[in-house]
Amino acid sequence: MAKSIIRTSGLSKTYSIGEVEVHALRKVDINIDEGEFVAIMGASGSGKSTLMNLMGCLDKPTSGEYYIDGQDTSKFTPNEYAAIRNRKIGFVFQGFNLLSRTTALENVELPLLYDRTRAIKDPVAKAMSTLERVGLGDRMHHVPSQLSGGQQQRVAIARALVNEPSLILADEPTGNLDSRTSVEVFSVFQELNDEGITIVLVTHERDFALFAKRIIEMKDGKVIKDFAIKNRQYGKDVIKKLVEDSVPRVEED
Repeated sequence: MAKSIIRTSGLSKTYSIGEVEVHALRKVDINIDEGEFVAIMGASGSGKSTLMNLMGCLDKPTSGEYYIDGQDTSKFTPNEYAAIRNRKIGFVFQGFNLLSRTTALENVELPLLYDRTRAIKDPVAKAMSTLERVGLGDRMHHVPSQLSGGQQQRVAIARALVNEPSLILADEPTGNLDSRTSVEVFSVFQELNDEGITIVLVTHERDFALFAKRIIEMKDGKVIKDFAIKNRQYGKDVIKKLVEDSVPRVEED
């Protein structure tokens, strides 16, 4: 039986803006099992980013329950919240969030320096192997300005992976990338998911959501659809077709 890594029950979040209350999430019930690849979709203001923040323990709900790996987050102390973010969850953001004057290797090594448990004994070696894992073994000593957008996002993915999390949360991870580069990044996510890492990402583009295994659609703070993808896209196949289509055909006389 699959193990639940994320479970919410009646999860709600309300923000107060002056005298106005904004209901960003309204009693959301979802379950995500270990090893799933889920895309959360919805228009701006649908609640998808708020849900992502709660999943990542970056914020607390107004009401309802959130369990991660079977642990009730409502009972967490601030230190326990920090520990769960550092050890169980890897974050990938739209804007990469890399330190501009720091090499790819040093950017990836950074989370290990904040791990008080020192579970990984050789941070440099671990950061190097993680960059190789995402295909950047030959670019690890370059700073972000020397890397393409796709390469910068791969560095960000490596940084999310370096602490060996069981869950990766990605918020619009290809929002700043062109279509070809976006497919390459989603191909990396698929490879990581094939290795057993649970991936949950927010996207507003249905074409990219089809690289996941399941789609959760949101509207006005509620889940309106939750379904498995029947005609799933595979990054490697799409890239192969793009390459084939770009090669000029030689016509015979």
